[in-house]
Amino acid sequence: MNRAQRRARERALKKAGKKGSDMEQKLGLFEKIPENCLTCNKPFDKKDKEMVMSWNVVVREKKGIVRLYCPTCWDKAIEFTKQNLDTEKDND
Repeated sequence: MNRAQRRARERALKKAGKKGSDMEQKLGLFEKIPENCLTCNKPFDKKDKEMVMSWNVVVREKKGIVRLYCPTCWDKAIEFTKQNLDTEKDND
């Protein structure tokens, strides 16, 4: 990075104020994305646009935790949650 690029980056961060630090923090969390699904261990390719758009990422910013789920596991989790909510409503 040359001097002009560094100065432009510093100006942009000053202009953005707090937003700049938030962006840096979120980019840092992006690097923590696992390489496979948390549930089924199906491999995840960060360079595959279709995978990036269809997989689900859950971020716990305060804890710095990033979890990754494939569409199949995500759909199963949603269905399981709906069933549990329906069961709770029936019991009330």
